[in-house]
Amino acid sequence: MDVCPRLFKEKDYKWKAGASCTAYNLDGLLAQLRALILQARQQALRAVDVVQARTCWEMGRHIVEFEQGGADRAEYGARLLPRLAERLTMEFGNGFDASNLRYMRLFYQAFPNCDALRHELSWTHYRLLLRVEDRPALMISNR
Repeated sequence: MDVCPRLFKEKDYKWKAGASCTAYNLDGLLAQLRALILQARQQALRAVDVVQARTCWEMGRHIVEFEQGGADRAEYGARLLPRLAERLTMEFGNGFDASNLRYMRLFYQAFPNCDALRHELSWTHYRLLLRVEDRPALMISNR
């Protein structure tokens, strides 16, 4: 039995009763599937960006709160990020060096309201924003 009538709608794929399933008939379906796959990939990437930015913000919050928890900052604080970086990199791989951990801490300090983070911006965008030396301009971007 020919399954094309069940798969194709005449208006979308120019299906004609009695016609066979040809490559021509599949072009419309393939175009829609291609668009669906590309859209899903974009949505997945955006979701990953949102989760990564939120995770970096949360890590920054934990680091700041730990540092403010009573440890002598002059003595212990100087060693904290390199020690964390070593352990996190050993367990989770690249992306957790001391420099990136500093950015995470700064991220939390510059954007203390997590709900105000923009879903359109990735961690890379926020890292670039953190390089802005004009703090009032940075705070405007946080609105």
